[in-house]
Amino acid sequence: MTTPTPRTPVPVHSPREAPSPVHSPREAPPSPASSTPGGVGSSPRRPDGTLKVTGEFAYSSDMWMDDMLWGATLRSPHPHARIRGIDVTGAVRMPGVHAVLTHEDVPGEKRYGLEYRDQPVLAFGKVRYRGEPVAIVAADHPETARRALDRVRVDYEVLEPVSDPVRAAFDPDCPLVHEAGEDLPPAHPAHHRSGNRVRYQPVRTGAFADGATAAEVRALADVVVTGEYQVGMQDQAFLGPESGLAVPAEDGGVDLHIATQWLHVDQSQIAPCLGLPPEKVRLTLAGVGGAFGAREDMSMQVHACMLALRTGRPVKIVYNREESFHGHVHRHPARLRYEHGATRDGRLVYATAEIVLDGGAYASTTAAVVGVASSLGLGPYEIPHARVDAYGVYTTNPPCGAMRGFGAVQACFCYESQLDRLAAELGLHPVELRIRNAMSEGSRTATGQRVDMPLPMADMLRRAREMPMPPERAAAGPVDVRALPGGVANTSRGEGVRRGVGYGVGLKNLCFSEGFDDYSTARVRLEVVGGEPAVQVHTAAAEVGQGLVTIKGQIARTELGVERVTVLPSDTRVGSAGSSSASRQSYMTGGAVRAACLAVRARVFELVRAAGLVGDDHPDELLGLAGGKVVSGARGVLVSLADLLGASAVEETREFRHRATEMLDPTTGQGASHTQFGMCVHRAVVDVDVDLGLVKVVALDAVQDVGRVLHPQQLAGQIQGGSAQGLGLALMEEIQVSGSVIRNPSFTDYLIPTILDVPPMRIEVLEHPDPHAPYGLRGAGEPPTLSSTPAIVAAVRAATGRPLSRIPVRPEDIVGIERD
Repeated sequence: MTTPTPRTPVPVHSPREAPSPVHSPREAPPSPASSTPGGVGSSPRRPDGTLKVTGEFAYSSDMWMDDMLWGATLRSPHPHARIRGIDVTGAVRMPGVHAVLTHEDVPGEKRYGLEYRDQPVLAFGKVRYRGEPVAIVAADHPETARRALDRVRVDYEVLEPVSDPVRAAFDPDCPLVHEAGEDLPPAHPAHHRSGNRVRYQPVRTGAFADGATAAEVRALADVVVTGEYQVGMQDQAFLGPESGLAVPAEDGGVDLHIATQWLHVDQSQIAPCLGLPPEKVRLTLAGVGGAFGAREDMSMQVHACMLALRTGRPVKIVYNREESFHGHVHRHPARLRYEHGATRDGRLVYATAEIVLDGGAYASTTAAVVGVASSLGLGPYEIPHARVDAYGVYTTNPPCGAMRGFGAVQACFCYESQLDRLAAELGLHPVELRIRNAMSEGSRTATGQRVDMPLPMADMLRRAREMPMPPERAAAGPVDVRALPGGVANTSRGEGVRRGVGYGVGLKNLCFSEGFDDYSTARVRLEVVGGEPAVQVHTAAAEVGQGLVTIKGQIARTELGVERVTVLPSDTRVGSAGSSSASRQSYMTGGAVRAACLAVRARVFELVRAAGLVGDDHPDELLGLAGGKVVSGARGVLVSLADLLGASAVEETREFRHRATEMLDPTTGQGASHTQFGMCVHRAVVDVDVDLGLVKVVALDAVQDVGRVLHPQQLAGQIQGGSAQGLGLALMEEIQVSGSVIRNPSFTDYLIPTILDVPPMRIEVLEHPDPHAPYGLRGAGEPPTLSSTPAIVAAVRAATGRPLSRIPVRPEDIVGIERD
């Protein structure tokens, strides 16, 4: 039998320093650095990097066991239908088929979910989106499993789809996606599901909080701009499809090797559905081929476990690409209405927003997305009077949940578009208008939360504006088609091409919010191996491509002064590390690893005192670990760790929590709901063929404050990757849904940026430490996704003069052709 995943730890190798493309301003304070090579502030090589480049890395879809079966899923062909009967007889009789299961075979609870437990393991009663799982099969060959699905007969009564989120939110006559009386406990006592509304969150400040009408507040402004906007459904577009391997255990439990973002929350949902205690459902992280939020929700986890427990054999499930589009959540599409008023000198007076987020068939993280969209819906601007109404609704469209930016992306496109429109009305440069209204440390958000960390927004805007511009396109001479809109398709020779410049600013909350008990656990062990001190770091944190496995090793080297560090595989044998989302893992798991390392270090100092190497009056501040030795600031090297420890080991486990947050008030929206804020500023330069509607992004430059840089090279990758996903949303990425049916479930028809679409990026990093965070760091992965999209669209507007109120921008929007 071949083991399903590598059982040996992942070593974090000693680094070979690599040059970083990140440029920090001269006046920024230096990043924390370690005297031990490969510590915090350097760029050690990723331990998984070479394996991924050479194709040797084991992803979850590569797992194999000699006696395993293959699982497959029967999915509903209808977005909304009542199930009148299911007949599995034909499938069960097929040679090679070992199990065919429906909802009647779920051994425990029939529903699961991240916030509301509203999603069936297998559909019963009715289906609520096209592609919903109805039955599962285990067979000795994947093709046999797929053929067996064709022999399952389901009798459907087709119902009217609920595809319009605005109707779902406001029309009392709209059919209900989830019938009244269903046992769906709320995610939080402050969240009340009503009809098709998953959550409604208002925010009121200033005159609006005092009951003033819109007309009364509007009269306070000299200039008013309004706008209606749409944001399409974006896919996370990870390359590794959903996959996992479930192995039945002798104790009646199951071991699941799975690509996920949060091992323990999967465990907490799987175990009740299997009717097992959590300790009998053991999860190990398999190789993850990208996530971006889509793996926070479960896909085939319970299905694989059910089949393994029923058959008594390992079961592997791997989705194909089309199935993956139906099998995971997407970014919430949105419809939004905004109004801003300002004085003649460009001071914002008020703003209103109505935000409707389409959550699709099941709640997933919709309630939390509404919380972010409402609290950050007006952006990083000081606005005396604010009114926001945010709604998350059920429809029969594909389920939506977490994706990089998490509710702040949709709002950012709108408030930045509004600022550009207001700047044009006032005759101000768009950067100048933003500077005049910029938040800073000490400002308060629309929810009344005080910004108690550095927020150098005005400085960031000036830096973005002052960055060198890319060279103008030559008017004569040979034409390089790769530099033109349409690129190598050779659709344009440069006629009708106009250049535009645009700016965007995004404010994103980092870590979990609204009173969530956000924590991470780390276990650190220091021992002597082969005559040398060595460290093991064990957490349940998911490495999804962001480089966390490298950061954990850097922190251990920095705090313990030991170069030899091994990061153990992530699994549920150690306490929860929370989700690899919300730009939180460097903060939370980094904080936990640091706390465990400090506890180990304190134990080492106790051993030093017990050995009589220093007196009890020798302060800990004078002791340190460096180069595998215990050193004293007064006396130099005291002892090597190898000699001090001998055959013994020091091991400590610690939990790390950030400061407490609050739920938003359900009536006023007031409350300190967020842990930390991150900000990025983008300047985009585009060339647009106004006759063909084609766009070439010439430059996409960024300024971002990250608190402190832990790994310069990985930081650059995060900013570049987030910017590229924002480019995709601006110009090309959209799941086309018609009548609640996905029309383009493939990478042939769902377009994502390639290397030919992503321009050179000049990145300028500021380091203003957050006093509340480990090392002063600030999560960096999400803010670039916010600001890049409105910057690109603003540049296209500048080139074309078109209003462009919908993303992604389509060619017909640029050339002015009405679309049916």
